Amino acid sequence: MTLPQDFGKDVEKMQAAVSATVKSHWKAFLFEGIVLAVIGLAAMIVPPLASLAVTIFLGWMFLISGVAGLFVTFWARQMPGFWWSLFSAALAVLAGLILIARPMQGVLTLTIVVGAYFLAEGVTTIMYALEHRRELSERWSWLLVAGLMDILIAFLIISGLPGSAEWAIGLLVGINLVIGGASLVGMALAARKS
Repeated sequence: MTLPQDFGKDVEKMQAAVSATVKSHWKAFLFEGIVLAVIGLAAMIVPPLASLAVTIFLGWMFLISGVAGLFVTFWARQMPGFWWSLFSAALAVLAGLILIARPMQGVLTLTIVVGAYFLAEGVTTIMYALEHRRELSERWSWLLVAGLMDILIAFLIISGLPGSAEWAIGLLVGINLVIGGASLVGMALAARKS
């Protein structure tokens, strides 16, 4: 049985190990961060190409995971839920094939899904913010702003369809890559100094 003080010591050891690893490999993190930021900037400059690339990548991921799922399902066909597992794997294969064969239609579908996600996320975040307001938390206004921004992004994406399908996925992926790359660069530079 692990005691709470033992758990705290384990967490401290793990944090020290991660810190030492980052410090000893800071150049690798710096390089990765720069590469991610450059790819992100390229995606932001040419979002239609990035949207197409993301769709084709997702198509291959669905196809590979579906084929693997079919293999595992038939390998373990005696397990309960065989037909559900088979259906799920076949659905992944079908989705992958469709995204690979018709990537432009896939971009439009993914854009609709992303727009719906931002709308749902915005409403949920606003409700969460209002719940925090009732509890007299001082952070509720930041959550409210984040929710409103999600709804604004959803509105821009959905109201611009089908034209927004050209830029939405690529731009959002580009922004994500730039932020992730900048975070790695910052972490690497901080580790170098320590």
